[in-house]
Amino acid sequence: MAGASTPRTTAIRRGPASARTARPETGDRVLPFLTAAVLAVSACSPQPPTPAASPAAAAPGPVTIEVNQSRDQYGQHAILLQLTNTTDVLLTVDLARVTSPLFNGDIAWTPQAGSLELPPHQPKSVPAQLPPPACADLATASPQASATVSFAAAGQQPAALSLPAPDPFGVLPRNNSELCLAADAAKVAGLALDPHLEVAADGRTAVVLLRISPQPTAPGGTPPLTLHSVGGTPLLAEAGPESGAEPWPRNVTVRTGETGTALALRVRPARCDPHAVAEDKVGTLLPLTVTVGTREGVLKVAAGGPLRAQLYDFVTQACQTG
Repeated sequence: MAGASTPRTTAIRRGPASARTARPETGDRVLPFLTAAVLAVSACSPQPPTPAASPAAAAPGPVTIEVNQSRDQYGQHAILLQLTNTTDVLLTVDLARVTSPLFNGDIAWTPQAGSLELPPHQPKSVPAQLPPPACADLATASPQASATVSFAAAGQQPAALSLPAPDPFGVLPRNNSELCLAADAAKVAGLALDPHLEVAADGRTAVVLLRISPQPTAPGGTPPLTLHSVGGTPLLAEAGPESGAEPWPRNVTVRTGETGTALALRVRPARCDPHAVAEDKVGTLLPLTVTVGTREGVLKVAAGGPLRAQLYDFVTQACQTG
């Protein structure tokens, strides 16, 4: 997780790239520029009143940071921090830390090698684990995240830069919502996929068991969990009536103190192109549309390692069978 990579576009993480045009002065003027970029206030001639610029609209410093997420991080409670060197000289970064009211604790990254080289005018994306979400009422809290980046130019001591952390694709609110929904659901029942896959004799379909394990009844009561529907994935789809399968369950209500149960989900391959398994990232994350109290959304239940391997084998064999 501590490695760095140049960012790549995926269906989940990227939209059109934002243009970055600021080019600070170079060479031995880097450090004075750092001070000016972070602390100076423009001294333009008087103009008609205009709204104050937001932190995200201010001139970029020598390093900028942006929040993002790729399919590699999705389902792992991790995100990407995209660092960009806006100067004409090589910089090294030894710490990046993002603070958001949506999470209890900082989203921090430190390189395993001690520092990360950031070439001039190039971005690099580094993975960072999310802390537990803040699930209280955040209606009055600002969604704006802030960051601290520690960096240095050649021959200089590291400097700490405080700056905004734009989140153009709403990665932090989305992850907060999903994690809080998962936390509320876990108070009602454990939801997990059985590690054993039951493959049909003809190899064309298989049964995934969704195990529901209600928690003991808690004092004061806990709102029930309603499983409205189960969705398919890029790898798995609901087996149709032609296979003799029962439809996937809908509108199942679960309460604390009840007996555990298992829902049988007969699946078939959703696609059989050559890259279906080789390029899969989220095909074994089963999406459940649920409601718990006032929260409603999609809860992703991940297949563990043994089941994931069986699902890949099943899809490969079923596609070859035709």
